[in-house]
Amino acid sequence: MPRQANKMTLQELSEKFLSSPRGKALGKALGSRTRIISAYNLSGSAPAMMLGALQARKVPTVVIADSLDDAGYLYHDLTRIIGEDRVAMFPSGYKRDIKYGQVDPPSQILRTEALNRWRSGSAPQYVVTYPEALAEKVASRKTIDDHTIRLASGSEADLTEIIRWLRENGFTETDYVYEPGQFASRGSILDIFGYSNELPLRIDFFGDEIDSIRMFNIETQLSEQKLREVSITSGIASENSSGESLLEYIDPATLFVVRDADYTVSRIRAIAGEGFSDSALLAGEGDASAMDQVIDPEEFSRKFAEFRQLHFTSGAQPDSGAGASIDFGCTPQIIYHKNFDLIADSFTRFISEGYTIYILSDSEKQIERLKSIFDDRGNDISFLPVLPTLHEGFSDKDLKICVFTDHQIFDRFHKYTLKSDRARSGKLALSLKELSAIEPGDYIVHVDHGVGRFAGLLRTNVNGRTQEMIKLVYANDDIIFVSIHALHKLAKYRGKEGVPPKINKLGTGAWNKLKERTKSKLKDIARDLIRLYAARKEEKGHAFSPDSYLQQELEASFIYEDTPDQLTATKAVKADMESPRPMDRLICGDVGFGKTEVAIRAAFKAAVDGKQTAVLVPTTVLAYQHFRTFTDRLKDLPVRVDYLSRARTAKQTKEILRSLAEGKIDILIGTHKIIGKEVRFKDLGLLIIDEEQKFGVAVKEKLKQMKVNVDTLTMSATPIPRTLQFSLMGARDLSAINTPPPNRYPIITSVNAGGDDIITEAVNFELSRNGQVFIVNNRIEGLYDLEAQVRRLVPDARIITGHGQMPPEQLEKAIIDFANHDYDVLIATTIIESGIDMPNVNTIIVNNAQNFGLSELHQLRGRVGRSNRKAFCYLLVPPHIPLTPVARRRLQAIESFSELGSGIHIAMQDLDIRGAGNLLGAEQSGFIADLGYETYQKILKEAVTELRTQEFADLDKAGTIEGAQEEYVADCVIESDMELLLPSDYVPTESERISLYQELDGIERESDLLEFRSRLTDRFGSIPDVTLELLRIPRLRRLARRLGIEKVALKQGKMFTYFVDDSNKAYYQSDMFGRLINYLTSHPRRVQIREKNERKSFAFLNVPTVETAVAILQEVIGEDCDG
Repeated sequence: MPRQANKMTLQELSEKFLSSPRGKALGKALGSRTRIISAYNLSGSAPAMMLGALQARKVPTVVIADSLDDAGYLYHDLTRIIGEDRVAMFPSGYKRDIKYGQVDPPSQILRTEALNRWRSGSAPQYVVTYPEALAEKVASRKTIDDHTIRLASGSEADLTEIIRWLRENGFTETDYVYEPGQFASRGSILDIFGYSNELPLRIDFFGDEIDSIRMFNIETQLSEQKLREVSITSGIASENSSGESLLEYIDPATLFVVRDADYTVSRIRAIAGEGFSDSALLAGEGDASAMDQVIDPEEFSRKFAEFRQLHFTSGAQPDSGAGASIDFGCTPQIIYHKNFDLIADSFTRFISEGYTIYILSDSEKQIERLKSIFDDRGNDISFLPVLPTLHEGFSDKDLKICVFTDHQIFDRFHKYTLKSDRARSGKLALSLKELSAIEPGDYIVHVDHGVGRFAGLLRTNVNGRTQEMIKLVYANDDIIFVSIHALHKLAKYRGKEGVPPKINKLGTGAWNKLKERTKSKLKDIARDLIRLYAARKEEKGHAFSPDSYLQQELEASFIYEDTPDQLTATKAVKADMESPRPMDRLICGDVGFGKTEVAIRAAFKAAVDGKQTAVLVPTTVLAYQHFRTFTDRLKDLPVRVDYLSRARTAKQTKEILRSLAEGKIDILIGTHKIIGKEVRFKDLGLLIIDEEQKFGVAVKEKLKQMKVNVDTLTMSATPIPRTLQFSLMGARDLSAINTPPPNRYPIITSVNAGGDDIITEAVNFELSRNGQVFIVNNRIEGLYDLEAQVRRLVPDARIITGHGQMPPEQLEKAIIDFANHDYDVLIATTIIESGIDMPNVNTIIVNNAQNFGLSELHQLRGRVGRSNRKAFCYLLVPPHIPLTPVARRRLQAIESFSELGSGIHIAMQDLDIRGAGNLLGAEQSGFIADLGYETYQKILKEAVTELRTQEFADLDKAGTIEGAQEEYVADCVIESDMELLLPSDYVPTESERISLYQELDGIERESDLLEFRSRLTDRFGSIPDVTLELLRIPRLRRLARRLGIEKVALKQGKMFTYFVDDSNKAYYQSDMFGRLINYLTSHPRRVQIREKNERKSFAFLNVPTVETAVAILQEVIGEDCDG
């Protein structure tokens, strides 16, 4: 049978699945009066396919799964088959169990949304739920209607009336809307975040009429889509305990589709039987009346029996109480564990028995990858691709079809997404915004004057025109006012957390000396890097051959999907290896982002070519861990991996050295021993260095000599800031992996008041699934008390303690024993953050979390969640002690960032600083502390540019960065006496105005300016004239810089332009200056030339607006005028 090109949709496949006699039987049973129907032998995602092909009923059908995860996958499968708008999710309204009383607003939104849609014209076909969600009461129809307001665009509405209604219904007014139950009003714009939509709404009024209704994104605060009409429900609807069970709310004709009816009833009984958690009461957390929300289980059980039910199961026996039963004859997809011999045999057997194989996948790439693996192996296997994928595959012996998923073939984890994930992003966006906003009292670095303190935005009156300035206070209370056109010279001071900077004195010149000193140091470092790089370009190394089919098989078996960054890095490494020049590439990326995978692929590529690889790591523990990772990934392939470290006996070491010299070992992992004298490689082709910054000087020197003609790959977990990457582009090959692997489970993070029962619950749960637990304490003092507490609470746990003051051998042994699962709980100081990877540890408890910095918390949390299981992170804070605002924000940010990676770097400045220090040498951290990070970056950029244009001008011709237009001035100062600002009735909050001014002042490109304009209109309404003029300043500055103008002053209706001094001969001979002279000669009346202290300046007459000024400069340059 030839390969078919046409793709099938899941909907078509589901209809095919139900088209057999059993589909008719099911339809007949549903049409009859039979109360309980049983469908059995439904494996994998077959139930979803059965439901996806059923005819829609008059009222929504309720699907009851066993747990949130089960429901999540069923929901996800159904949305893939029949579309997102036809399925609703009905979750529990609480985080964790209801007995802890922690309300979860995003889930409450989904509940209300489902109830609202239930009776509307857009009712879903299926509502997916689970016992915990059914156990909570829902508000009655009447309560919901009383607390819902309906608005339609084009209809009349009174803004003040709506605001009054919002206040009465428990909404709170804020500047910007980030969480459910908030509203904000700015001019003609009203933002509301109600409980019936997972995104907030922006309502734009025109007089008394609603002009438009748009949903907007919480993080960017920008509109996403227009709506004709909306209903907004307040949170009160979900709060009153006079509610009823969902069974009362719905139509008696509703069909229930249930995985396990008995379990559902018994689970609800169990929930009703629990008391409210004592520890939550003690800590004063949670809603103590939460248990009133639980329905009466006996009532539920009686009422539930009156509904028609379709029971589905993967079991082989029908339900004994069923009036009709239908056998679907499906068996689960075989587990192949990526073994392609097995897969090929099994597929060939299926095909010979007359089966058709369908392979479900989310990406075309995966399908092609499978085809090419089969082709390379010479298997003739035809299959039909189907996009997108479901959760689990199955084979169906009645229809003779196999529905297989590619993530199961490749042993990957597959995750579901719920709409509530979007509503969660709000809190995060808010805490990040607060962390980066400039507030009075903050330290600010001014490029020309140094570090001062911010004292607020001031409005001044210049000749009857209002202007805004920023006030900075320096040592001895000296004050500077900074115009909003010079904000690009300011940056919030970023140094190490908790260490305040020195405030500079004005006019002493100390600041400029510091800048100069830093620049010359940076030049020395950069000079060495560039020289080394140039020397290596001349060398010849080994050119590896292109990929073999073994390589493809190895890569296909990676259990996660490659992220785009990872693919780019892998490609770059391979290209470097295949070229005759020796490779020197640095890969940086966060913990758990898949750097090791890139290294394994490179090492394997070297082994296929008969070359040996040395992997150098800083600690014994890491050597052992890498050894495990490498052997595990390469276990079915013809390579031998071994390791050398203190943990090896003399006999073992001798044996390893002998095999190495004979070329029997392909990959050797070890500490700095492996580059010692007695270690001889037969044919070394690749050197991989992990965390290079942790080695001493001697090792680094040795490495420098080795690097000259051996391909080298260096890995680092401290992310190197983007800006530094650009500056160093000519000095080192860099690949950054910034995206976390998709389909990793998010780590469920919660901040709790410390207490016995959290620790008990966390440890017991982890032990029950045979996992391990990290407990972290920030000081050695409290470790042993903590150990005693855990021993008391969980007597059967095997506990071990580790800290930096133990002898290194003992500490290493402790950690290796823990990695081998000789212990269940490791109680340690923060030593566990440095690079140990233990996939079996999926719970981390951080004691006194308020004492850790954001990046420390992030890195500690990155230690768990490294396998395909759900991971937990508990941040414990002492009860009854109020947290500082900064600590609170920090914990909130980390709690809302449950995804790995996920933009957390915005708040991770101290990490950036650590990264810069590692890349450029430790003494740089001192300079960063004095200058602040932003200024440091500017100086680094200048240093590298100067080196390139002066000392290494000839070397770098091929690889220069864009900068085709000569610029004679680095910056152009703009002064004006016009009214250019964001009026306070347009943008109400001061911090928002500052950040908008800052952003506007940093804009270089025209496209960014236009985008900025449309964002303003979207968020604040139509732009006032004074702001339109302000928006023309970046354009004016850009033109002036191209013309070599150092300063433009717009005063008293004239424009004064000042030029560089006469010493800059190149400028006065340039084409741009020539154009100015041409303009002068053709408009003699309009321009006057003035000269003062050897500086030339021109005065252009009658320039009343910025618009005119821009037009004149455009005419000079000869650009088309465009406003």
